[in-house]
Amino acid sequence: MMHDNSQYFQQALREPAIFSKQSGSASDTPHDKVTLAQARRGTPAHRPVRVYADGIFDLFHSGHARALMQAKNLFPNTHLIVGVCSDALTHKYKGYTVMTEDERYEALIHCRYVDEVVRDAPWTLTPEFLKKHRIDFVAHDDIPYTSAGSEDVYKDIKEAGMFVATQRTEGISTSDLITRIVRDYDVYVRRNLQRGYTARELNVGFINEKKYRLQEQVDRMKETVRTVEEKSKHLVHRVEEKSHDLIYKWEEKSREFIRNFLELFGPDKAWHMIQERSGRVLQALSPYQSPSTSPSSSPTRGRSTSPVSEWPLLRFRSPPPKGASVSSSEGDEGEN
Repeated sequence: MMHDNSQYFQQALREPAIFSKQSGSASDTPHDKVTLAQARRGTPAHRPVRVYADGIFDLFHSGHARALMQAKNLFPNTHLIVGVCSDALTHKYKGYTVMTEDERYEALIHCRYVDEVVRDAPWTLTPEFLKKHRIDFVAHDDIPYTSAGSEDVYKDIKEAGMFVATQRTEGISTSDLITRIVRDYDVYVRRNLQRGYTARELNVGFINEKKYRLQEQVDRMKETVRTVEEKSKHLVHRVEEKSHDLIYKWEEKSREFIRNFLELFGPDKAWHMIQERSGRVLQALSPYQSPSTSPSSSPTRGRSTSPVSEWPLLRFRSPPPKGASVSSSEGDEGEN
């Protein structure tokens, strides 16, 4: 049984759904009434629960597909039949469609959740139609559907206990899609003119055609100017980045130069140490003055501007004449 179901699902994914015959269901299997509780528990493989969902399905979209997915998954074993109303019936009760009835039929048979499509489905379901297609339950959203002089076309189905509610998908509908197109009509006309459609095919007059084509040229020029502006901004931005980078590097170099200068010439730094050492060398080469000098004139307290001035004065005198006597003091001094 599981093997048969697997083959059935694989076939459903590989091939389109079938169109229902005008005479109704072709199955010869007796159609016993199935209660909602029995359907939810599950039915034998040879007796799927036949669920019917109808609609217009114009501009078939994800909201339609999600509703059909819910209908398909109402019960463990479901055969989903989808009724699609004809153009004549839809134009009479609801309004004009974008897609033709044949296009809408084709869209439905290629939906993976659909097993069977009923073409030219009735606007209001009758007991004869339900019996003809052996329908067990009808799936639709629970919002009362006012149409064709009725406050709710599903009223009789609900009273018979055959109605199963599905949820609408918010934010997407055929009316929403048409509203988008109408709102941006000029955009789509220009789009199709650009893609090769003629003004006649688009039902556009001569003046409007020229207006749309001129607007297209203006927009192209604006785009070109915008592109040039963007490139210019990018170039200016790059120049500014380079300028900031150069200024930053210059500031770094300046700070480095000042730092090195202070390290070399600042107080208690290298140049001061060099000067101090040179002074010590000069002090070592120069003899001290006599102790009788005042402390302020000591070599450690002060020196003359020239080292030569600190050297002891040498007293030169002429030699005494021959035979002259030398005084004792001078002799003592000579001995010393």
